[in-house]
Amino acid sequence: MSDGVASRMTAANVLEDVLHHGRSLKAALGSALPTLPDPRDRALVEAIAMTALRQRVRYNAALDAWMARPLGQRDGNLRSMLLVGLAQLEMGLPAHAALAATVDAARALGRAHQAGMVNALLRRATREALPPAAPEAAWPTWLAQQIRSDWPQQADAIFAASAEMPPLWLRVNRRWIVRDDYWNLLREAGIEATDAPYLADALRLHAAVPVQQLPGFDAGLVSVQDAAAQAIADALTPAAGSRVLDACAAPGGKAAHLAERDASLRISALDVDARRMRRMQDSFTRLRLEIEVRVGDATSPAAWWDGTPFDAILIDAPCSASGIVRRQPDVLLHRREADVVALACIQAQLLDALWPLLAPGGTLVYATCSIVRAENSAQIEAFLARTADAALAPLAAHFGHDTGFGHQRLPGEDGMDGFFCARLRKR
Repeated sequence: MSDGVASRMTAANVLEDVLHHGRSLKAALGSALPTLPDPRDRALVEAIAMTALRQRVRYNAALDAWMARPLGQRDGNLRSMLLVGLAQLEMGLPAHAALAATVDAARALGRAHQAGMVNALLRRATREALPPAAPEAAWPTWLAQQIRSDWPQQADAIFAASAEMPPLWLRVNRRWIVRDDYWNLLREAGIEATDAPYLADALRLHAAVPVQQLPGFDAGLVSVQDAAAQAIADALTPAAGSRVLDACAAPGGKAAHLAERDASLRISALDVDARRMRRMQDSFTRLRLEIEVRVGDATSPAAWWDGTPFDAILIDAPCSASGIVRRQPDVLLHRREADVVALACIQAQLLDALWPLLAPGGTLVYATCSIVRAENSAQIEAFLARTADAALAPLAAHFGHDTGFGHQRLPGEDGMDGFFCARLRKR
């Protein structure tokens, strides 16, 4: 079997797991990608899966319109393979190679009797425009209605931006190299990038590349992190020598960014999942950073806190991930309305449990990658109402829309992810 056929089969199997077996895209890719030895094939599979999930409503509409008989439940892997084919064409891969590899992959998946149909449908896609579909159609009705209620003037732009491929943002490790010097390394490698004027460590690539192609990646010179997430370090801005807690730290990007900016910080990175903590430690090792890693439940500090207050606390709270749908398109398949209610309870518990750990005069930053008000500004408004010694501290306008209780950046604004941030001071 050729590598091209293997990668298309792998992409179809990933989609099958996500679309028809309820598996998360991250988990499906995590088990599938290591089976492909070539990093270029792994990158291709991930790109195909992402594109197919973002555009699944359009692709399914085209298949339903073009097929004489609709696909049944037993045709799940055939539909997944057709989505793989359509995604490749939309990604701009050479049509002949994409069609040939996809048809061969359909045969390898036991669909030899339908290979002709696969070929005909994909050839039709090279000749005809796919039927249009509103980006909102990919969203669960309850969530789409919530977005329209929370952001009536911006809702259409949110849906459109969430269906697009996001840019690749880099965070330059200033501990080892300044941004402009790393920018020069990119130019020498033939990789074009643009800076973000108000983010000192961020570079936006004109075209995504595998991390193995980034100069000095293995040596810890750079990491991949969206610019909106990089802004959180500016919101916290702990003083030199501060004791800092990153309370929901995995995968560790924000704790690492703080350590890269100031070697004097005493940072504890906490997370409840031991497996994620091990991966986070590997990332800190690559970046050559000394950060204390703890496994513990942030809502139950008695089990891990030593009684010494923190000067700064970051709560990057678990949330609906509604602001990063373009990076995690399976969110729209798996998120339920009851999840937001449950997550809001956990967010409130985190704020209440961790606030007593903050020293007087200290700073707490609450952040999510959600655009749902119940998880963001409403959460902070309620916390301030019940917490006498908490005060909202201002943030610069570039953090996004001022909600009155924190700032909200919406998906696609300045090329960034949807992200909420509120800064609190302890009186």
